[in-house]
This record gives sequence, structure tokens and C-alpha cells, in this order.
Amino acid sequence: MSLRRTVLGLTAIGAALVGWQTAGSRLIDLWPSGFDFEDIPGAPGFRFLEGGSVSGILRDPFIGLDSGSAAALPIEDVRPNLCANLFGQAAPGVVPIASFSDYNCPYCRVLSDRLDSLDHNPGIQVIWHELPLLGDRSVFGAKLALAARAQDKYTEVHAKLMGSRFALTDTYIRDLANDIGLSSDELIADMNSEAVTAQLSQSMALAEILGIIGTPALVVGRTVVMGEIGPSRMARLIELERAEPSVCR
Repeated sequence: MSLRRTVLGLTAIGAALVGWQTAGSRLIDLWPSGFDFEDIPGAPGFRFLEGGSVSGILRDPFIGLDSGSAAALPIEDVRPNLCANLFGQAAPGVVPIASFSDYNCPYCRVLSDRLDSLDHNPGIQVIWHELPLLGDRSVFGAKLALAARAQDKYTEVHAKLMGSRFALTDTYIRDLANDIGLSSDELIADMNSEAVTAQLSQSMALAEILGIIGTPALVVGRTVVMGEIGPSRMARLIELERAEPSVCR
């Protein structure tokens, strides 16, 4: 066989493979699921889907809690009302998405931007949970964001912490409070309040029940996604959740 025929033959094979891959990806997009789900033990009706990159792995389930609060992680209180604790009062007909993130997690920053744009869709509702796994800076950011929630400024503080580096100082808190229009004294006091500790404890209990061991993680309807997920895959998952019966609707 001549060299020219060999090259032409290999080119044809390559073109066929490219065509097959393109057709395959289109079939996956058209396929009603295309996902490999696993049931989650101890959380009936919920399922697990492996995602992409993860920044933090949960080694200490009580990080961010006072030592006296560690034994009180409310797993058995949270479990019977899993949907309400995950999603709050989700509006009828929407696909709720619970986000578990860490302000030191680079993949969380990328996913947070995507979720923020989705949250403006009337058919989707995003609920934010703090899961600080990457040390003191993570815990500081989580407490600061949750303290801002008491003054109805969680969204603004969350965006600020996700979008830039921050210092673990009272000066930073006061400057942030002035920029956003918060009471800095209330913010500092609320960071170490029982209410903030309870919210962290509840989110950690949810993570324990659902097998969430790192960030970012999402619960899209009844599907737990561990790791980053791309826009097209997320869109397909949302539509699948919208079409299927949900344990939380």
C-alpha cells in the first residue's frame, strides 16, 4: 500500500471517529438522563451524582463549631425534615438548588457565579449553605456571611467574600460593613452568636446525612452533586429534576 493511501485511510478513520464522538455527544444531550446516579443510604429518595473538581475534604465534621457544641450536631433533628432544612420554603413549581461552599475554595467561586445567574430564573431557587472546610479563613468567612444574613445582607457579603481576598480582622469587618451598609457592631457580635453556630451546625448535619465530604457540592432537587458541574450538564440536570417526581415537592 502506498504512503498516500495509508494517509488517506488514517484520515478517513480519524474523521469517522470525530463524527462518532460528535454524534455521541449530541445523543447524550438528547438522552433524557445521561447520568449515572447512586442511591444515598440513610436519605430515602435522594441520589448521588459525581461531579468534577473538589477543593476541600471534610475531615473534622465539627470545624467552625465551639468544642462544647460539637456533641450537639443535630443529625437526628435534621433528618426527619431534610427537605425543609435543605431548601426552606421553596416556591411551588421551582427546582430548588442547595449550595454548599467554602470561601477558600476556588471551584466554589466559579460555581457561585453560575448559581447567581440561575437564581434570577423564576423556575429555579438557590439556597446557600456554608460548609467551611479549609481552615480559619473559611470559618471566618462563613460566620461573617451568616451574621450578615441577620441584617438581610447575606447576598451582598457572600458575593464580596467570593469575589476577593479578605483579612481576618475587625478592621476588615468594619470596612465591609461601611461599604455595604451594615452595623459593624452587630455584625461582629452576631458572628459568634448561638444563631450563627446553629446554622453552621445544621449545614454540617445536612452534609453528614447526604454524604457531602467536600466543596463545592450541590443538591439539585433530589440529586446530590459532589464537585464542580459545567453549565450544559447543570442545565440538563435541572430539566430532568423538573420533569421527574421529587421527594421534596
